[in-house]
Amino acid sequence: MKETKDACNLNNCFLCTHSIKGWLPAIGVHKKNFTVKKGESIFKEGDPFKGIYFVYTGKFKVHTRWNNDKEFIIRFAKPGDILGHMGLGNNPVYPASTTALEPATLCYIDLDFFESTLNVNHKFTNALMRFFADELQKSEKRMRNLVHMPVKERIALAMLNLKKMFGVDAADAINIELTRQDLSSYAAVSYETWFKVTQDFIQENLIAVTGKSITLQNEAALQKLVDDANEGFE
Repeated sequence: MKETKDACNLNNCFLCTHSIKGWLPAIGVHKKNFTVKKGESIFKEGDPFKGIYFVYTGKFKVHTRWNNDKEFIIRFAKPGDILGHMGLGNNPVYPASTTALEPATLCYIDLDFFESTLNVNHKFTNALMRFFADELQKSEKRMRNLVHMPVKERIALAMLNLKKMFGVDAADAINIELTRQDLSSYAAVSYETWFKVTQDFIQENLIAVTGKSITLQNEAALQKLVDDANEGFE
């Protein structure tokens, strides 16, 4: 990462938008802004926890090792999201790695200033609690889906979730470019399984794939696969 002075305008990230106006000058003094290259690691699983990052521009994957060092993508982050917050537990290490999926900019504050911000900004503290609760609900639902949902339906859900998170581009494709390995890691399936199922989806006219771009051609049918698999678990 490379430190920069011109990334954050103190208006857009999660920290700034939920802090009182009188605290913004303090944020301006204590924050650090970084530019990040595509493929660059922000922190790695097991690194000592030092502070929290707020995404200003760009997209990131948060991932961990599992099953003989295979990668599992826990979630993705986009502008306005938080990175590194799971290191706030009793074990002060980052429990997962974070890698940039495209050139990006970040706002960073260290732990001491973060704790001061919590003490001064009740709105920020409340917003952070809601963020944690939402993340926990998503995590619990995701773990349930990984346990109970067949691989075909998990892949359909992964595609639907990516479209929901990132929207579509001018060509109506999901607005994020991921490698097939990243896509399979997000759905927690092998690369071979991902490839086979996506080929089936293409033959059934459910999706179209051009290079790294995926277009959902029959979103209703994909959603029905997911809904049928979830029946009885809601």
